Amino acid sequence: MNVLANGGASPSDAERTRGVVGPRQMAAQAFGGGTPGLMVADSPRESLLQDLSTALFAVLPRRDQRHKGEQYLRGLLSAHGRRSIRNVALSLGDPTMEQPLHHFVCNSTWDWVSLREALSDWLVPRIGARAWVVRPMPIPKSGQHSVGVGWGVDEHHGGAFHGQQAFGVWAASERVSAPVTWRLLLDDDRTEPRQACAATAALGFSRVHDATRLPVVLDTMAEDPSATLDRFSAAGVPVLVRVPGTTRVTPRDARVRRPGQGQVRVQQLLASVPGLRRTVAWGGTAAPSGIRHTPVARLSVGLPGGSQDLVLLGEWDSYRSRFGGAWLTTMTQTPSPALLRLAALTGRVRQDLAGFGNRAGLRDFEGRSLRGWHCHITLASAAHAVEALTAQADGDCAHLPGMSA
Repeated sequence: MNVLANGGASPSDAERTRGVVGPRQMAAQAFGGGTPGLMVADSPRESLLQDLSTALFAVLPRRDQRHKGEQYLRGLLSAHGRRSIRNVALSLGDPTMEQPLHHFVCNSTWDWVSLREALSDWLVPRIGARAWVVRPMPIPKSGQHSVGVGWGVDEHHGGAFHGQQAFGVWAASERVSAPVTWRLLLDDDRTEPRQACAATAALGFSRVHDATRLPVVLDTMAEDPSATLDRFSAAGVPVLVRVPGTTRVTPRDARVRRPGQGQVRVQQLLASVPGLRRTVAWGGTAAPSGIRHTPVARLSVGLPGGSQDLVLLGEWDSYRSRFGGAWLTTMTQTPSPALLRLAALTGRVRQDLAGFGNRAGLRDFEGRSLRGWHCHITLASAAHAVEALTAQADGDCAHLPGMSA
């Protein structure tokens, strides 16, 4: 897939641009599509929107682009049904805006990479992000002409589907998450392992390499995770990777019989050490559901042909003793409760994608071009952030599920 470089758009002054409605009219504008409440000028929702718009669109070099950017963002938040460009224009009360907004999204030369970086810089400190979570997002399509359309597998819900396959990188905390950058699987990439696309989505985003070095959690199955783990190690980025039970590893734990002798499947290895299973308390005041107790087994392992020391973490359902999942990580010194908290962020992202993401229009771009898709999903990610943070302020965020969710 093409690597998208920064377009070189330089930030301008932080002039705030406003949409087609003024403060006095905002109280009368009802939000559709399941969005609660009215958009009043002094509401937390409007404050978030104005603050984000200032930070986000300051990176655009032209005033008309900044104005259209905020209009499109407001339209995404207020449109009924699918967030098509036509419905966005209708929600703004001016159907004639469809053509200008179409040009802004599909043909204008503004740099969506800079907007994604600005979104990340605005979002991460506000939510107290603990990790970058990479999750695939299937986008079903009936036609043949949209960029990246083909047959794929929805590994989280099962079954094949026809459409686009996107990989989102989400800034995530226990209470809220939002996507900050995306990678679309193109026709030329169909032979590339999905895990490689997921890794590239994260490692291709500059903010993942910042000094804070938040860990990356890959929520996509890795049949052969060796290359992925090597890429993250070479980049100096800590990573936690979901793996299927069929993954082969080499035991290096002295508590396992004949450590280092031959390869064994992950689920077979974890099933052979019931005496090493421990109930771990994790969560805490930052997690909506408080302290949780989960049976886990933690083993030192390696991968076939690899020299890197890794930790294998297996989880079981605390009530039914059902195997819940397995992860490999380069964070060998990180305690098990902290690893469980990171893994559980995948459940936060799953819930927020199903709720706020669909409401913000992440899957709703109807054009055919790669540029148009990237521009739309960048602005839809900003709309998702407003939706999610508004719900958090209102106390509407659902409890965080377990890591196997």
